Amino acid sequence: QVQLVESGGGLVQAGESLRLSCVASGNIFSINTMGWYRQAPGEQRELVASINGGGSTNYADSMNGRFSISRDNAKNTLYLQMNSLKPEDTAVYYCHANSRGVDYWGLGTYVIVSS
Repeated sequence: QVQLVESGGGLVQAGESLRLSCVASGNIFSINTMGWYRQAPGEQRELVASINGGGSTNYADSMNGRFSISRDNAKNTLYLQMNSLKPEDTAVYYCHANSRGVDYWGLGTYVIVSS
């Protein structure tokens, strides 16, 4: 089992930045890929970015270089640095981990970007 707890969400104005964190616990040594997803009201959950155990990253095209994912294995923590935030980035952001073919999710952290 893997537990994921997100933090760092909040209310910001357009153009500002936020850094989300996700602390993993439990059977963390079996985790390979971790990532961030988001779900806006009335929309489907979508991939924001992911990073595998080797450090290779993958981003959704719509992030346009504004977001950066990183992983600190010593702290069991995943980060998402979000810059130049836009109102359309408003969503619940979820941390995801895949461990031995099983998907784990955090409860999410809300990001609201006002115009």
